[in-house]
Amino acid sequence: MRMTSSWLICSVALFISGAGLCERTNAAGVPESEAFSGKVVETVNAATYTYARVDTGKEKKWVAAPEFPVKVGDTVGVTSAMAMPNYHSKTLKRDFDVVYFTGSVTVNDKVPGAGAPAQPTQALPKGHPPIGGTAPVDFSNVKKPAGGKTVEEVVAGKAKLKGNDIVVRGKVVKYNEGVMGKNWLHIRDGSGGEGTNDLTVTTATPAKLGDTVLVKGKVSTDRDFGGGYRYAVIVEDAKVTVE
Repeated sequence: MRMTSSWLICSVALFISGAGLCERTNAAGVPESEAFSGKVVETVNAATYTYARVDTGKEKKWVAAPEFPVKVGDTVGVTSAMAMPNYHSKTLKRDFDVVYFTGSVTVNDKVPGAGAPAQPTQALPKGHPPIGGTAPVDFSNVKKPAGGKTVEEVVAGKAKLKGNDIVVRGKVVKYNEGVMGKNWLHIRDGSGGEGTNDLTVTTATPAKLGDTVLVKGKVSTDRDFGGGYRYAVIVEDAKVTVE
């Protein structure tokens, strides 16, 4: 059976929450998607997702999508949304009657991130590196490990490195804990440019923003976890040492 993007979104939500089946299915047992729009009356970020409560004019619905910039009063359009009834967010420690998960939203009739880089919806904590990595970060003390690779070498050489074990050192510039049962790190070491200077790593080891970490793991390419989690290159289930 061909898996649709909507089915993948639902599967990711199920994996995160451990909840029951998606609310509506067709005769083939595949969840049916929904589309709606309205004004945002409440919003909150959790891990790598943004939750927004949307007033459609008939009812208020919670939608969740991979993190995007939005504020109260914005008009949000939602397509390919899958209903998750009786949803519990471990990150927010909150129960929802229904959350509609989607990978497709518009804000004020525009796709988030189109044109100018998306900005965080609220001020970042003091010392937090910007999500886009645009502010200067000191990588002077980040040294290439003996026998290892730089971030640029891993990203640019992903085709040849696929399936191989590598060692790389970098600073944590973005961190999300407990998503799909893993901790997600974005590391940089000052090498590379746009498109080759950032490497995603999953691990069981906790870390924090600004940590220098030594990463040992296997390179995977073209990984699609559904729900907007797509990576051209990623190091999965890595052994991470905080230095």
